[in-house]
Amino acid sequence: MRLSILDQAPVTSGNTAPGALKKAEELAILADELGYHRMWMAEHHGTKSFASSAPEVTAAHLAAKTKNIRIGTGGVMMMHYSPLKLAEVFKTLSAFSPGRIDFGVGRAPGGDNQAIYALSEGRKPMVNDMYEKFETALQLINDEVPEDNLYNKTIATPSTIVLPEAWLLGSSGNSAIQAGRMGVGYSFAQFFNGGMTKEILDAYKKNFQPSAFLEKPEINVSYMVTVAETKEEAEFEAVPQDIARLMLMRGHLGQSLTPEEAQDYPLTEMDRMTIKENRKLHLVGTAKEIATLLQTEQEHYGFDEAMICSIPHSQKKRLDVYRLLAKELF
Repeated sequence: MRLSILDQAPVTSGNTAPGALKKAEELAILADELGYHRMWMAEHHGTKSFASSAPEVTAAHLAAKTKNIRIGTGGVMMMHYSPLKLAEVFKTLSAFSPGRIDFGVGRAPGGDNQAIYALSEGRKPMVNDMYEKFETALQLINDEVPEDNLYNKTIATPSTIVLPEAWLLGSSGNSAIQAGRMGVGYSFAQFFNGGMTKEILDAYKKNFQPSAFLEKPEINVSYMVTVAETKEEAEFEAVPQDIARLMLMRGHLGQSLTPEEAQDYPLTEMDRMTIKENRKLHLVGTAKEIATLLQTEQEHYGFDEAMICSIPHSQKKRLDVYRLLAKELF
């Protein structure tokens, strides 16, 4: 199984945003050494919990610090940018790191209403034309003339670059058929809401049409994972993220607790039941247990690659997650 990484540059309790970005760099270098296939940076706005607000900028830095691993965005949030800007950014990235760049896009805002309107300079955000915007960006990246009159009288530079891989993100299945028809990869965010079905992934494969960006269908699935040497240690490290998801469900997004603080956090019986239910979105256990689960899921659903998002409090524990999984699956 191919293993990859989705990173949000988490700012855990007691740490800083600049430190989170340096830790993303450290993770990318380790992942490159371990043989991970790709690493993507997410895009988040209006929060102090994540430092990854400009994933394309971070991607440029990570690509310069690594040698073999593919680097990209998972994803850049299309609603905030013009197709021309998207095309020129990723053509530039690919010019610097040919054959290693992924152009991964999402249709979500990546932030709250205040951030959305600030990014659009107070104008009403354009939320209904995401697939058309993506298609226009793909045409510009491929040095084609788009049909859209706004973009068919200019070009996206630099020209004649090695094309990046293109990916469309989804968490509900709505993007699967569109991704297939456009001939791009499909990335399902299982850790968002769950809900992955074989029918969703099969619909993508059935509708896939080869393109300049991808010759055959490619699917990766993103999982939230906490593993450690023992089940007990993994449980200890996982509780801060369990509580963070609980708080997010109540509309609160803040820095996560330390594992020690999480042990003393007051939880009602209902809270504990909700956390238990949410564990279907957060895989916790030994590396062997989780590796076996991922392999079982791959066999059942038929995806190509598992993308791991992991947020233990300490950087050492986070790097250990990726080391332990690589040892089991490579």
